Amino acid sequence: MMQAASFSIHGHALLPIVQGGMGVGVSAHRLAGAVARAGGMGTIASIDLRHHHADLSEQARHCRDRDELNRLNLIALDREIKAALELAAGHGLVAVNVMKAVDAHPAYVRQACASGAQAIVMGAGLPLDLPELTEGYPEVALIPILSDARGVAIVLKKWARKNRLPDAIVLEHPLYAGGHLGAPNPAELAHARFDIAEALPAIFKLFDDMNIGRAQIPLIVGGGINSHEKLLAALALGASAVQLGTAFAVTEEGDAHPNFKRVLAEAKPEDIVTFMSVAGLPARAVKTPWLVNYLKREAKLQACAKADPGRCAVGLHCLTHCGLRDGLINAGQFCIDAQLVAALKGDLNKGLFFRGSESLPFGSQIRPVRELIDYLLTGAKPALMAVAA
Repeated sequence: MMQAASFSIHGHALLPIVQGGMGVGVSAHRLAGAVARAGGMGTIASIDLRHHHADLSEQARHCRDRDELNRLNLIALDREIKAALELAAGHGLVAVNVMKAVDAHPAYVRQACASGAQAIVMGAGLPLDLPELTEGYPEVALIPILSDARGVAIVLKKWARKNRLPDAIVLEHPLYAGGHLGAPNPAELAHARFDIAEALPAIFKLFDDMNIGRAQIPLIVGGGINSHEKLLAALALGASAVQLGTAFAVTEEGDAHPNFKRVLAEAKPEDIVTFMSVAGLPARAVKTPWLVNYLKREAKLQACAKADPGRCAVGLHCLTHCGLRDGLINAGQFCIDAQLVAALKGDLNKGLFFRGSESLPFGSQIRPVRELIDYLLTGAKPALMAVAA
């Protein structure tokens, strides 16, 4: 069921549905291309896409050279962007998510622009340098991920001095989102400033104070959106669109291993835990055997934390700040890259499976992207679900 577009980003008419970027490799060209082809915004997560390409993985198998690994990852990113655009066939928008916390984020941004990405989405830190990094690519939309009005104010004022404003803003609620969460510590996840009923009016007031038209910068809200009713409620509060991650990760087109989808789709509320990740931020994931074992040992590992570049398990030195490598005693003591790659490949015994906190629209069923988008827009679930309910 095709629906009419309801908002636009940088001239691209879009449905009010945004697929969040999920790494490592969970949202690559198949998922992003399918969402864009359906008329939404599909997002490729830029990090370590080499794992989707056998030739690049083989070249990287025994490599410990950081520059060479980054080169292979950039080749993979180029391939994935071009493949997603081909799948999209001129519909929707194909974006690339780049984490500010990744040491090589400038190279990822520049490669994404050169490869034809239609938007750059940046979170995991304030993307204050994004306008400079995309200089020379005025056709690329710039979309920061933030969590409250204070963060929005910092970015708007900094970018305004560069004569640039965001083409949209993703406002992600850390109490519900999966992966790395936009709060300094777990105790703040439920703070009222993150609630969209409080954050959106505060941002609109900020727009008014800065003489920015309220419709000039679309606001996309994410975290906890899992139904048609929640989409309508977000739009009624003034949002232009909603962002979903986990619900898209478990679709047929999701780029991760079937085991990955099964773990996320079958997880119960008591299976989902919030903990401190290696980047020094809270994170939310499924309690798989690896994570349960790690959490039992976490206090002992943190007590032995020490700064040692040689502790980097894959030689990539991917994060600007890493609890394992830099000896940060209040951060995770594991290799985020190794555990996320294991999850991508469906390994329950070694993988870290990020997941949002809320139930999924189709329960444990794995359904196509098109059906998920139709349900979010209309409230009508596919016939199979009606029989199973």
